Amino acid sequence: MKRIFLGAGFALVLAGPASAAGIIETACMKSGRTAASSVLCNCIQGVADQLLAPHEQRKGAAFFADPHKSQETRQSADANDGAFWRKWKDYGVIAAKSCG
Repeated sequence: MKRIFLGAGFALVLAGPASAAGIIETACMKSGRTAASSVLCNCIQGVADQLLAPHEQRKGAAFFADPHKSQETRQSADANDGAFWRKWKDYGVIAAKSCG
């Protein structure tokens, strides 16, 4: 019995807290925008988890704090930035339909 209990406790430690916010959700909540709410930010995080890799979420999360970065990425001649921008734009459309 003791062995099972310790195993379950170890599994909970590895899983982490159930309420941990994601990269996009955290950026959304810290953005200071009046429309930001825990429900909306959680929803757009859910869409991000389905469509964006963690490194893409980190890159996009920076746009919440500095919207000018999004314009720099959009206008960049770099092919990687172009590919990311198309994916980010598609994400935005889907998030708006799903969460808006």
